[in-house]
Parts: sequence; structure tokens; C-alpha cells
Amino acid sequence: MSERRLVRMGIDVGGTYTKCVAMDNETHEIIGKYEIKTTHDDKDGVAAGVVKSFQMCMEQNGIKPEDVAFVAHSTTQATNAFIEGDVAPVGVIGVAGGGLEGWLAKGQLAIKDIVLDEKVGRMIKVYNKFIKKKMLTEDVIKKNVDELLDEGAKVIVASMAFGVDSMEEEEMIHDVAEKNGIPVTMASDITKLYGLTRRTRTAAINASILPKMMATANATESSVRAAGVTVPLMIMRGDGGVMEINEMRKRPILTALSGPAASVMGSLMYLRASNAIYFEVGGTTTNIGVIKNGRPGVDYAQIGGHDTYISSLDVRILGCAGGSMVRINDKEVVDVGPRSAHIAGCEYACFTPEEEIVAPEIVMLSPKPGDPADYVAIKLKSGKMICFTNTDAANVLGLIEEKYFAHGNANAARKAMQPVADKLGITVEELATQILDKDFEKVNACINALADKYQLDHDAMKLVGCGGGAASLVPYCASKMGLQYSIPENAEVISSIGVALSMVRDVVERVIPNPTQEDIKALKKEATDAAVSSGASPDTVEVHIEIDNQTGKITAIATGSTEVKATDLLKECDEAEATELATQDFGPKVSDIHLAEKTDKFFVFEGRRDDKTPLRIVDKKGFIKVQCSDGMVAKCKVKDYKEVVEKMWKDGAVFKTDTVLRPDFFICCGPRVADYSAVDFEQIILLMDLDVGDREPDEEILIVGSVNEV
Repeated sequence: MSERRLVRMGIDVGGTYTKCVAMDNETHEIIGKYEIKTTHDDKDGVAAGVVKSFQMCMEQNGIKPEDVAFVAHSTTQATNAFIEGDVAPVGVIGVAGGGLEGWLAKGQLAIKDIVLDEKVGRMIKVYNKFIKKKMLTEDVIKKNVDELLDEGAKVIVASMAFGVDSMEEEEMIHDVAEKNGIPVTMASDITKLYGLTRRTRTAAINASILPKMMATANATESSVRAAGVTVPLMIMRGDGGVMEINEMRKRPILTALSGPAASVMGSLMYLRASNAIYFEVGGTTTNIGVIKNGRPGVDYAQIGGHDTYISSLDVRILGCAGGSMVRINDKEVVDVGPRSAHIAGCEYACFTPEEEIVAPEIVMLSPKPGDPADYVAIKLKSGKMICFTNTDAANVLGLIEEKYFAHGNANAARKAMQPVADKLGITVEELATQILDKDFEKVNACINALADKYQLDHDAMKLVGCGGGAASLVPYCASKMGLQYSIPENAEVISSIGVALSMVRDVVERVIPNPTQEDIKALKKEATDAAVSSGASPDTVEVHIEIDNQTGKITAIATGSTEVKATDLLKECDEAEATELATQDFGPKVSDIHLAEKTDKFFVFEGRRDDKTPLRIVDKKGFIKVQCSDGMVAKCKVKDYKEVVEKMWKDGAVFKTDTVLRPDFFICCGPRVADYSAVDFEQIILLMDLDVGDREPDEEILIVGSVNEV
């Protein structure tokens, strides 16, 4: 009898297509794929496409309901709701004490209508009520809820001044609303950070999409259950994790920007990217984000121009991509994009049969009313209109390998571009170079801004390309910047892969000046409990702590697997294979590459570059866990770790005119790598104690110090 094969299924809801991927739970081999047009106009909305793609993928690949170990989907619904104004009116019940404190809080709790698009008057309508804390009773709450509903509210927000310290008052309001069948959000459920107005506004934004998202969640879950699948349905969050659908019913705002998040997580798993600039290149836009030490860059999202306390991937969107049209004047290429070929109703030249490109003539046009009339298209003898794009330019220059989705007929592109090259008095190759140089200007500025914000090491950076248009931009930009790049196999479904492979994630934030070890322990426990509530198996949860000394904010990021935990992604690699992976990652400028230290779970490789010692931590599955351009490594016993860290703290110091830069630290302990950014020495030891304090004193661990020079 053959062993039962468990399957992970990921569904990505894109603007055009909804794609489902089925993967072997043990090997992560792709078993099958299925895609349909995204069902924006269906009575069940995008949920219909999620269910259909899921069911057809199971059916076509012989997957039984009992074989499904994990199922999750990303969603554009939250983002689209804000873009389209498909939001419910919100009633805010604010609570505060008396005196001056209450008077100030009353003003902060009075949320104005939240404008989503000023040009078209799209907004979240907000109604407000205020109750003094000492007057808070069930009857008073019911009276205020009824009045808000009479004014037009469809969903309630409970927000208490200092509600992050005591949730009792918000819970009273929640219980009254829930008892009466009214959707409700507690501000303290969304964030535990201070900042009453911003916290209440974030809760109001969340509440505005509750009714719509709950209806979709119910439709999706019931259909998955009807298919016989019993594992929890998981939803992709905008910060790269997943949560159970029951948690989504409380905090749907966390799903905003889950599409780009899915692509990043797919890239992390498929390319073992550690420090990388991530590209998702579509036809019209390119999303660019950061992966640093195996984690995507995350920041607070802005919705409708409003700051929130919702963490999402820090993604920059550029209006240049695989299908971007070219704009010219009489002398040169003036810009590329933001309009794309499909907006103008044109095919790409390189995807047009070469024999059709006869007597090509230049046509200048405005793709949409109000656009400048400097976009160039080509009219063929047959009357057909085509245009040349970034994809055509890259094919002309021979930059796109045949294996990539963007590979096309370079001769066809060259014939279509010839009239414009003649007009500008240059060769077709020079025209193609001008086109890609315009894109590079935008991409380079974006990458430099991200590298500066996240303090990325240029020597360790790679460009990671995903999406159908990746090969049209990434190789050229990588060459210009002197960087390595990777475009994964299955790039066109990398988002679905990312959904299928994602971990459960939750985040807890607090402002605690001078935190004690007990404070950190309590925060780690709260984050662990939150991840378990979101669907993680308790024994799989790991918590990463970040401390911001300037603001006193402590962030606890908990990640874990679902109950049916995925087993090894790859077979273990030996030292020779790990050396080869590290050598590839170091690149050609690093010499004298050798194994510096190892444990039964990790290898640490050193090299030489000028006067620096670049390091790579490679785990036994072949993943590059940490990259640093200059560092040091030591193996020691747990009982001796403080002395080693103190020595690295001193030896790795870089003295600047007005400051001293200290190393970042990483500890390889058991099967995990823990990282600690350079705050003060006492805080680093505090955090390390929490991670290694309960290990056996004679257990050997690896300590890596990464020297900071920026």
C-alpha cells in the first residue's frame, strides 16, 4: 500500500487571473496548476473564482479532500474595497475618563469622515458617540448603538482612551453589539500601540470592510467545506503571513496588499533569497520591495493617504513594466509608461508574427483621454495596430532567454522599431537601449531609496524577478548596477506558491521604555498566543523581538506552522554542496572562501574581499540564512556566550565622527537563527538570555557579529 501524499494548496487572486497551485507537502514539488479569470462581476465576487480554481485543481490532479493538509488564498478584496469605495458607514463609540484627560480624549476620538479618493468624493462615512467611563453600562451602550444605527451606521467601533492597557470597556461595547447581531471592531484588537486618533481611525477603516469581507469569508469557507476539506482555511496577510479565516473575520484590514506579499514569500522559498531587492513585473506596473536576512521589509500601510497601524509589505509601485509603451519626441525617447500596450488595444511587436510586420508606420496617440499624445504605436499594412515595449527592447538586445515567459521574436520587434530608430537617427539597438535606460532611471532611484532605508549591503544584494515580465527589466537593471539576479522557475505562479508555503504570522507591538526581561517574556507569550489563535501549532511558534530605542516601541513577530506541519523542503546538503551555494552567493569578487565553523544544523563560510571578511550562514537545507559583507564568527558553549558577544561588541566597533557603530548579532542555536540588531549592549544580552537561557550550558552554539559601517 503506497504512503498517503499530503497536499498544500495556494490560491492567488490577481487583478486578471485567479491561480491555484497544488504542492506536495513533503517535497514542495508542484503537482498541478489551474487558473481562471478573476470573478469580479460574479454575485459572490472574487470568492467564486477562489472556490472554482480550488475545486478544478483538485479534480484535474486527482487530489482527495482528505489529502489536503493546508489551503490558503490571498485576496485583493480589502484593497479593492478602498479603491472602489465599497465600504460600510461606521459608528464610533469612544470612552474616556473625566476631567481634562476626558476632554482631550473626546476630541481625539471624534473621527472625521475618512476620505479614500478626494477627486471622486469616495469616503468612509463616520458617526461618533462619546460615553464617560463612569457612565458606561449595558443600557447606555445599547442606547448609543441604536442612535448610531439610526444615523446610518452599519458597523460599530469601540475605542477607549488607554484601551491598550485595559480592554474591559471596549469588550463591554463589543458584547452589546455582537448580542444584537451588529458587526463590531475593538480598537485594541487591531493594535496595542498608543496614539488614540490613529488607533481609532485604523479600527474604523477595518470596520468599514467587515460586512463585505465576512460575507465573502462565509461563502468561501462553506464552499471549501462542501468540497470535503476539513483543515482550517487560511487567508494571506499583507505582511507575508497567513491567519485562520476566523481571525480574518475580526481583522480583515490585515489582508490589504496580500497579493504582493504572496509573491515575496514565494521568492523567499524558491530562491533562498536572503538580502535581495524583489521585483514583481507585470504588464503595467512593477512592484519593488526588500528582503533582508530572510525577512521582507514591512512598514505601516497608508490607506487613502491616511496613516494606519497596519503592518504590510513595504512595496513601491512603478509605472514601468513588461508592456509599457514608449514615448518619444523628434530627438529621443522621453519616457516609458505609465500606459501599457493593452490599454491602447495593441499587441507587443515581438509577439506579432514577423510576416505580418509589413510597411510599418509611426502613429502618435493618447492611450486614454487626457494622456499626452507622445505615445508611439505602429500601424501595419493590414491596418493592425501594434506597439513596442520594454519586452520588445529587451528581446532586441538579446537579454531574454528562451525559457522565460517574456521571450519573443526579436526580428519582429526589430522590424517594428526600425521606423522610429530612423526618425531619431539611431540604430534599433540604440533605441532599445534608450528605452531600457529610461526604466533603469526609475528602478535605480527606487532601489537606492530602499537600500538606504533598510541599510542593505550592496555587495550582498541580488535582484529577484517574478511575474511574466520579469526578464524584460531585471537582467538589464542588474547588469547596470553590477548585481546578481535570479528569475525563478514558475515565476508566473510564484504568488500562488507563496500562499501555499506561507507560515502563520502575528505581530504584537507595545511602547515600553526600558523594558525588563519580564516585559519581553510577557510580550513573547502574547505574540505566541496570537499566532496560535491565528492557526499556528503551539510547538512550531518562534518569536522575533525588535526594539526601537528612539520610540521605546517593542515589536514581537511570531511565526509558526499549521497543525499539519510541512516536513523538509529539500534533502539535507553536505559540506561540498553548501560550499558551492555559498560560493555562488558570494559572487566573483570574493576570494579565499572556506568553512569557518559549523554545527549539525548550520555552516558558516568566510571569504576575503579587500580588507573585509564577508560571511554566509547556510543551513542544512541549503538556504542562505544570513549574508554580511564584513563580520566574525565564533563557536562557544552556551555558558560562555556573554564573553564572546562582549568581545565582538568591542572588536567590531566602528568609530565615526559623532557616533560609534556596533555589530549586529546572529546566534545559531539548535535549528534556528536568532538575530539581534545593534541597540545597547544590555538589551542585546537581555534578548539573548531569553533565547538561550534555557538551553544546556554545554551546548555548542555559533555567534556571528556583522560589522556595521553605515
